[in-house]
Amino acid sequence: MTAGSPVSSPPVFLAERLPVEGAETMLAGPEGRHAATVRRLRVDERLVLTDGCGELALCEVLDTGRDRLRLRVLRRMIEPAPALRVTLAQALVKGRRGELSVELATEAGVDAVLPWRADRCVARWDEGPRGMKALSHWRETAREAAKQSRRGWFPEVAEPVDIGVLRQRAAAAAVCLVLHERATDPLPSVPLPAEGELLLVVGPEGGITEAELATLTAAGGRPVRLGPGVLRSSSAGAVALGAIGALSQRWILRH
Repeated sequence: MTAGSPVSSPPVFLAERLPVEGAETMLAGPEGRHAATVRRLRVDERLVLTDGCGELALCEVLDTGRDRLRLRVLRRMIEPAPALRVTLAQALVKGRRGELSVELATEAGVDAVLPWRADRCVARWDEGPRGMKALSHWRETAREAAKQSRRGWFPEVAEPVDIGVLRQRAAAAAVCLVLHERATDPLPSVPLPAEGELLLVVGPEGGITEAELATLTAAGGRPVRLGPGVLRSSSAGAVALGAIGALSQRWILRH
């Protein structure tokens, strides 16, 4: 490493249970294999273990194997949950673009993802194996994106919901923002609460129907737009999360 070059933060790996400070532990299984053979971590290098629920452990590598690492815990840390939590109600998007929407939103800091069976969704996610496979892909995408983003909190990807459940969630949230291309209020003009849940609704590529918009508005949802253009469903959530992060206290370091 040359003088003055930036030092990257340690990579993050998921662990079911974190050992106490000063203890030795093994990172094995798929996470250990990835650390040893893909990341090629070596003795004296550092990594972070997390349970995905705000608990983190900074570790140094003591020994390496083919598919595992022996570690010593240097320091335990806690990343507090954000006071203002953002749940993305993401309309189902077909194929890779659906996973892309989850990946981008996770990298942008989303706290939970609520798959939404909107009327104009091409993807339907039936109740059988195909629907479960699609949901598992979204969950795996969120997990991997959270690790890549060095997050201590991994977003939960819930079971898909219909407009009836989404209406209930909108009514219960501290604020509900519905991205809509014909909205007159820009997102920065909306006062954001300091705490509670912010429900961010993103429709499908075909758009939110008038009936769906009326249902969400009656439940307290506020239609907003991001700018003069129209974004794809897969990227709109991440762009909105960036704006929310800048307009609130969510981007202040918490650990």
